[in-house]
Amino acid sequence: MLDIKFIKENKEIVKEGAKKKHIEVDIDSLIDLDGKRLEILSRVEFLRGEQNKVSVSMGKNLTDIERSQLIEEMRLVKEELKEKEEELRNIMINWQALMLTVPNVPDISVPEGESDADNQEVKEWGEKPAFQFEAKDHIELMTSLKMVDFDRGTKVHGFRGYFLMGDGARLSMAIWNYALDFFSDKGFTPVLPPAIIRRETFMGTGYLPQGEDDLYKTQDGDFLAGTAEVPLMGFHSDEILKADELPKKYLGFSPCYRREAGSHSKDVKGLIRVNEFYKLEQVVICEASHAESVKYHEEVNRNTEEFIESLGIPYHTVINCGGDLGMGQVKKYDVELWVPKEGKYREISSASYFHDFQTRRLNIRYRDEEGKSRYAHSLNCTAIPTPRILVSLVENFQQADGTIKIPEVLQKYFGKEIIQ
Repeated sequence: MLDIKFIKENKEIVKEGAKKKHIEVDIDSLIDLDGKRLEILSRVEFLRGEQNKVSVSMGKNLTDIERSQLIEEMRLVKEELKEKEEELRNIMINWQALMLTVPNVPDISVPEGESDADNQEVKEWGEKPAFQFEAKDHIELMTSLKMVDFDRGTKVHGFRGYFLMGDGARLSMAIWNYALDFFSDKGFTPVLPPAIIRRETFMGTGYLPQGEDDLYKTQDGDFLAGTAEVPLMGFHSDEILKADELPKKYLGFSPCYRREAGSHSKDVKGLIRVNEFYKLEQVVICEASHAESVKYHEEVNRNTEEFIESLGIPYHTVINCGGDLGMGQVKKYDVELWVPKEGKYREISSASYFHDFQTRRLNIRYRDEEGKSRYAHSLNCTAIPTPRILVSLVENFQQADGTIKIPEVLQKYFGKEIIQ
């Protein structure tokens, strides 16, 4: 959520930011409504002051006539106050709803564009494998090696269901353990957060109200998280941190749930797009400085790039265009891994920073050196998701005989060099 003062003082910038993100929002109506909100709020505060004055006067020595006059004044003030408070409540409902529709302003470096097709490559790494045999896709490879069972997954879960079996499960666990060591060495504190989260936290992180269709909901009105970012951001909600505690750097590991609403015809086979998976997520809370946000944004994205490089999987990094940014994101990078059989890159990680968009909603503050309370800045970046990374890993490291070579850094976690 943006500060209403910032919105009013930078109306055209906010409008242009929404336009760049291809998000429709009526800033003029919000500003008009805010004027009414302030006008009625001022009247409510005045009436409350008058009510207090009358209450104080009632305690003094008064004649019966003076007391009767004060009682009548009290009645009139009370009636108008009740009316204005109700009016203020109704305006606040509409005001808050409009405030939630205002997107964050994207960074000037974010390119124009309508969708992920307009994202721009900023880096390419690694040598794509040139197989001297007919390469197989991950479905054929993993099925033949009994690493996955899609038929029984569909029988039990339904569409997009899967069972990771044997070496498929072991390889996932090896990646988790390697990632735990790798990102812990980068200064991140490991966290196992809850996956069932209250609505307020999803509102705070910006996944609601716009993204409700893609969330699984419980019978109690809570939601299943699609990323550890949500509970980790809620961890410090309504807290005031000390400046010397920052930055907070967390590595969340959790099951993740996404309905994949609107993507029924996309990636219907394999492990690219599934309803439930596991993911390690980097989350950073830092001081309210654009320079600090930019620094940590580059850092967390580079962490994931280094992790992928250590595995030896070719990738490229793209900067997301305006139309491919979410409500709260100022800037985002995607790291995409090479998938040989498809002959294209597939997203494996997203790194975003938000300034105080999330922390304002979640009321996460800190006291600066002067003792002033300020909203912190927040960032997040995928460390690594499973099983999606298995797609690129098994396809890039497949051998002519149908076996899969395990990257050297994973061998001590996996326990062997070849899956056969």
